[in-house]
Formats: sequence, C-alpha cells, structure tokens
Amino acid sequence: MAEGTESSEDAVMSTRDHYTVLGVSRDASTDEIRDAYWRQVRVHSVGVEPGERLRELREAYETLTDPPRRAQYDLTSDGASASPPAPAATLPPIRPLSEPEPVVPEPEPAHHSRNPLDRLTARLPRPWRIAIDWIVTIAGAIFIVLAIKQWVINPYRIPSSSMEPTLHCARPGAGCEARLSDRVLANRFIYHFRSPGRGEIIVFDTPTVRAEEACNASGTFVKRLIGLPGDTVRYEHNVLSINGEPIKEPYIKPGRAGGRQGTWRVGSGMYFFMGDNRASSCDSRAWGAVPRKNIIGEVFMTYWPPNRIAFHAIGAGLALGFVLLVPSRRRRRSVR
Repeated sequence: MAEGTESSEDAVMSTRDHYTVLGVSRDASTDEIRDAYWRQVRVHSVGVEPGERLRELREAYETLTDPPRRAQYDLTSDGASASPPAPAATLPPIRPLSEPEPVVPEPEPAHHSRNPLDRLTARLPRPWRIAIDWIVTIAGAIFIVLAIKQWVINPYRIPSSSMEPTLHCARPGAGCEARLSDRVLANRFIYHFRSPGRGEIIVFDTPTVRAEEACNASGTFVKRLIGLPGDTVRYEHNVLSINGEPIKEPYIKPGRAGGRQGTWRVGSGMYFFMGDNRASSCDSRAWGAVPRKNIIGEVFMTYWPPNRIAFHAIGAGLALGFVLLVPSRRRRRSVR
C-alpha cells in the first residue's frame, strides 16, 4: 500500500505545472522566472531531504528560461497531448547559495626613500622619526642663517648721528633726525672680488686702542671711505681734497660740515674713513686709517623703517641682498 502511494505522489509531482512550481504566471518574463527560481531555491534549500523539490524547481527553471523548450511546453500543456512528458533528466544536486568570499587587497609595494636620514631612522618608532626630522630641519635652518651672516650678508643698526642725514639714528640722540634708527645690510663677500672704492659706505672694525683713546668708543663702525692707500687727505676750511684735488660731496648737508681739520697721509694697505656728519663724527681724523683686514663689507641697502628703504650700491650684492632680506633682518648688530 505504501509503495503504491509513493508512486502516485511521484507521478503527481512529475506532472505538476512548471509555472505553478515556480509560482509565476504564464506570461512571466525570463527575469521574473529567474528571480522566482532563486527565491524558491533559498526557501527549499533548508530541510532534511530537499533534493527532490530542488530537482523539480531546476527542471521548471530550465524549461521556462529556454524559449524553444518553453514554447513546446506551452503547446503540450495547452493541447493536453496524449504522449507522456519526457522523463526528467537526472540533474546534479543543487548546492545552497553561499556568501561570496571577501576580496583581500594586495599589499602596496614598500616605498624606498632616497633620503639618507629616512634610511638611518627607518627602524625607529614614528614619533622618534618625526622628532629627529624636526631637529635636523631646525638645525639646518640655523646653520644657513649663521652662514649667511658670517660670509654673505649681515644686518646692522645705526645708533649715532655720525652719518646723518644719509643714515638716520633715532631721537632723542644728539643730532638724530628720525624717530627710528635706520637698519642696513652689508655685503660681506664683495671685497673678496674687488678692492673698496672711494665714496662707498662701509662697515668695519675700528683700531680698538686708538678709538678708545680718541672717542671713548670702539667696535664696529659705519662710515664713508674717503682715502685709499697712498692718498693724501686734506680737510681745510670744511673743504675736502684728495692728492690736491677738491672732492665734491653732495651728501654733506648745510650745518653738517666742520669738525677736526688737517692733512693725513694714508699708508699702504690702509683706508681713511669719515662720517657724513663731519661736525659730530669720530672717524679716521681722530684715530687714523683702518687696515684692510678690518673692513667687513659694503653697505648696499637700507631696509628699515619701510619709508627709508633705499639702495646705496649697484651691483651683484644688491640683488643677493634683496633675495636674502627676510632671513637676515632678524639678526641685527649695533654699529657706530
């Protein structure tokens, strides 16, 4: 009795309408059939013996998604053909759907730096590498600034009236005309390529002992170069002459001439300096000529205050001084 019942159930199952098996209408599209098939597979994949049901779903799916087979099936089912339907082909078992495996990205190739510091610190922790990088950067910046000051360009401040009105000092200093002292840039390397020229404004170190005795002051001064090696400098009745030839001095303003008068012979390798404010300048008239080794550089630019910006020399030092203006202006040195 059980065997007959099981055979009848198989017959009923094999003759079930494919559209009914998938749960779609007869005019369903291929996409709708496909969606219905996978929906039914997910539902019937769970169970003790899902194989028979899945085979039935597979047969219905393959028949209805193949246009020729679907047309033949529709004709057969509509015409109630006497010939029995072909036995279902044995299909491989359908495996339940599984989640796709996650895609693991490939590791990026290691970056090899050409920086020697990066290679030396590669094994250190990241905070240590950052700290070392900052230390090296700051130390390098300080070294560059110091090197520029020592060999290229150096800033100076004008504290006295000895060069008025060409270079201002700040009131209430005696003879000063401005509210702020001028700050200037000196080209320290120009005299490695040529000799100092008459009329140039120059920064130099005074002969310490003689300057202390004559002016009670010494150190770094800024004056105008008047006498070259071998010259005879004469300053009589407020008129300057070099080797007997009068010198025009448009930079000497009325009321600024005067001071010590006399005649001086400039020795070999020596240079004679005077201030533009002759009446108040303690210069080579008091403490003598300056040796070549004491000359620091030529003043080529006034950079502060803004309304006093001016160039005092034309040449290679001017362009270089302008480029290096910002980093060099932070270092100042008082001059007399």
